[in-house]
Amino acid sequence: MAEPKRRFIDGEYGQIHLRMAAPEKPTAPPLYCLHMSPKSGRQFERFMRAASDDRIVVASDYPGYGESAPPPAEPHVCVADYARSVWRVADALGHTKVDLFGHHTGSKVAAEMTYIAPERVNRIVMVSAAMLTDEERAAFNAYFSPIPLDEEGTRFKVMWERIIHFKGPGMTLEMMAESMAENLRGGENYEWGHRAAFVYGTRFDDIIRMLPHRITILNPKDELHEHTKRARPLLRNGEIIDYPEWGHGFLDVFTEDAVRAVKAALR
Repeated sequence: MAEPKRRFIDGEYGQIHLRMAAPEKPTAPPLYCLHMSPKSGRQFERFMRAASDDRIVVASDYPGYGESAPPPAEPHVCVADYARSVWRVADALGHTKVDLFGHHTGSKVAAEMTYIAPERVNRIVMVSAAMLTDEERAAFNAYFSPIPLDEEGTRFKVMWERIIHFKGPGMTLEMMAESMAENLRGGENYEWGHRAAFVYGTRFDDIIRMLPHRITILNPKDELHEHTKRARPLLRNGEIIDYPEWGHGFLDVFTEDAVRAVKAALR
């Protein structure tokens, strides 16, 4: 197992920040971890340490998150922008063919990356798949609309209340504080990733339906648990595996179990 090292590469909008855990003699393809919104590659740090015994594991921050430079406010950033940024990281690191592990928004980034360069992707693992109706998409989009700053700290109170509301089994206060800090690092861009994910809409469904790649969807008991089940008939080559004991924060709480699940899907 390797300790994640941090570095920057030049991207489309400025520098892209990434973490990479690299064993001395990798024997499996590199694994690229794609974060949810409004987080960063930091959400995979514990996972990366445990998963890097046989492969290089990379987690970059999308533009505007973590320590990556933000895109311009207009036009709105989209999932394809995030996908291109991750391929730019792979190019810089000399990785021609990779496995993908996407979480929530990262599942859509994984789909778009594979659509852009199908020959460069081996297998795909997703955590949840937001298969939404137009009405559900509009409701989620409204729920995650940016909250203006005020002196009462309304934005921050709502952020913390939502973290408490959606906390998964075993999440400690320290883990929830880390989650809160990641939200704050997005600054005024903090909800751009959610907006990009919801605008992506039925393109996600269409790409899942067309990809011949092996896709394994891990389905924890979170707010997308029931929506994810709708992906089952769309998969040409894959499966959905329910994990009712997992929720938000499972990568930190059930790290070894998550590594085993991902590696089993990549075999």
